[in-house]
Amino acid sequence: MAQTNSIAVNGGQLGRGLGTPLLLLLLLAMMVVPLPPLLLDALFSFNIALALVVLLAVVYTSRPLEFAAFPTVLLLATLLRLALNVASTRVVLLQGHTGPEAAGQVIHAFGDFVIGGNYAVGIVVFAVLVIINFVVVTKGAGRISEVSARFILDAMPGKQMAIDADLNAGSIDQHEARRRRQEVAQEADFYGSMDGASKFVRGDAIAGILVVFINILGGLAIGMLQHGLRFGDAMHSYTLLTIGDGLVAQIPSLVLSTASAIMVTRVSAAQDLGQQIVSQLFAKPRALGVTAGVIGLIGLVPGMPNAMFLTLAAITGTAAYLLAQRRPERAPAAAAADAATAPVPAAEAGELSWDDVTPVDAIGLEVGYKLIPLVDKSQGGQLMTRIKGVRKKLSQEIGFLVPAVHIRDNLALPPNGYRITLMGSPVGEAGIHPERDLAINPGQVFGALQGIEAKDPAFGLPAVWIEPGQREQALTLGYTVVDAATVVATHLSQLIQVHAHELFGYEDAKQLLDKLAKTAPRLVEDLTPKLLPLGTVHKVLQNLLVENIPVRDIRTIAETLAAHASRSQDSDVMTATVRVALGRSIIQHINGLATELPVIALDPALEQLLLQSLNTDGADGAGFEPGLIERLRTTLMEHTRRQESVGQPAVLLVAPALRPWFARYMRPAASGLAVLSYNEMPDNKHLKVIATIGK
Repeated sequence: MAQTNSIAVNGGQLGRGLGTPLLLLLLLAMMVVPLPPLLLDALFSFNIALALVVLLAVVYTSRPLEFAAFPTVLLLATLLRLALNVASTRVVLLQGHTGPEAAGQVIHAFGDFVIGGNYAVGIVVFAVLVIINFVVVTKGAGRISEVSARFILDAMPGKQMAIDADLNAGSIDQHEARRRRQEVAQEADFYGSMDGASKFVRGDAIAGILVVFINILGGLAIGMLQHGLRFGDAMHSYTLLTIGDGLVAQIPSLVLSTASAIMVTRVSAAQDLGQQIVSQLFAKPRALGVTAGVIGLIGLVPGMPNAMFLTLAAITGTAAYLLAQRRPERAPAAAAADAATAPVPAAEAGELSWDDVTPVDAIGLEVGYKLIPLVDKSQGGQLMTRIKGVRKKLSQEIGFLVPAVHIRDNLALPPNGYRITLMGSPVGEAGIHPERDLAINPGQVFGALQGIEAKDPAFGLPAVWIEPGQREQALTLGYTVVDAATVVATHLSQLIQVHAHELFGYEDAKQLLDKLAKTAPRLVEDLTPKLLPLGTVHKVLQNLLVENIPVRDIRTIAETLAAHASRSQDSDVMTATVRVALGRSIIQHINGLATELPVIALDPALEQLLLQSLNTDGADGAGFEPGLIERLRTTLMEHTRRQESVGQPAVLLVAPALRPWFARYMRPAASGLAVLSYNEMPDNKHLKVIATIGK
């Protein structure tokens, strides 16, 4: 039974795989094998129906990517039409002398009924259709496809960076980021394919013109020379058949050209084309009202068809009035006094208690009154959702639960300003424009933008506040474009990462160990309080967070502390020991999975001098020569900026005794510099010394 099912499945897959090759073989056969008129009628009818189906599918598609197979369908429909042209040409030239019904009923109907049996009228009608198709629709659609493909490809880096910015801000997760990147790639492939498909449509229009002229000339020659027809009879028979054949081919061609033009000119929205046109064209009743007035004035001019114009003006004016009545009126702002804020008489006031002492917020966000809509979900504000995403992302990356962010308005701030506080103290503030987007210059852009000059609050990069309509232009020029809510969320994320050690409290350390105790109870039981007090463990974890090292691997940290607790109880010594155990993850956090790590090293003589000073004057480096230290500071900052400009990490490799001092001293000056010791390097990493610093 299983074997039978397997054979059935394989047979189904084989059948699906043969569909496209068989279709192509049938198209080729139509060009080679003579087809009877009855089959030609069926195929021409199918061709017209297929064109209408494709057009309606385009009209009812909300987004171009929902019909991503459109370029392929366009190519197959064009090949079908060309194959039918070849087959009908063969029938017209072979059987045209027998009469106008020689090529089937469809061609006869278009040659007789549509143009009234007059081949001169047929030639004019065919010429008009060709001009509309070739000069207007096809040419315009081809130009739009070409420009769209170029702009989409140019905008890809900016869109990718915008996705990365949303991911870093926590507004989206990895799955959503992957989906958006895939959508950007599909969009580029689609418009690139549309650019090529438009060339097929244009070539098909040219082929239709040539086929008609060839058929007329060939029919005249065959009818007069081979069948002895007079010029007038041959001209009548063959021209009617040829024009009928041309109209049968050109009408589906015009329909598909129109579908192609609609596809490349429409804007993505959650509505089909009809809904977009109705909702946008009639969104302003004033436009209909003015139109009704103009049409009414024309209807009053003597000599004009007054009844027609006045009737149309009445209909348009009525529609404008009804639309104006249906528009929802803006509710007036209601100001209500909060009874809870009313002063309480002294006689009614109770005794003070600890409940009246308000604790400071671990993380606070204060906003000006113009930014309140950003945090109000009832007004469409997205900032609360972004902040929730930031907390979730950072909690997963850092390794402990980031405290909740308490948001309140502050009338003392500028209307567009906000302030971020940690433990009640301000750590960052900036001003934003909620009605605009921020275009950030990542370092290389291809043009300037009109807007309000500013700096990115999180990283200090040059930026411009632009109108939402300039977003696509900014992405094309290489800018990273984010909305106002993402700007605040990114700033908050950056400050939380910098001050993570301040947010990590005693209770957080206890929660981490309690969570570890569920999987390794004996380890936690032996570690604290037997070997180390919880305060020491908390201090070690804080020291790691100070240097941007996550505490997610709490098991390795706890095992290392338990193994070395008998040698020392000093938190700094224990931190250095834990860093060695976490060396692989530290390097991966700095340089990813690359096997080669570029490092900056100290000259041996300088390193020996610094070690002697530490041994003589203590670990705080108080005995270092001030001029030497300042030169070291300047040199390391230059190397850090150079590495960041080429997209590589800046790493200083020093002796273990020097590492804590360099890390503490260089942190305010060069935050992008990672200071590592020799014993923290994993065995599988290759070091590449890019610079050596001497005296």
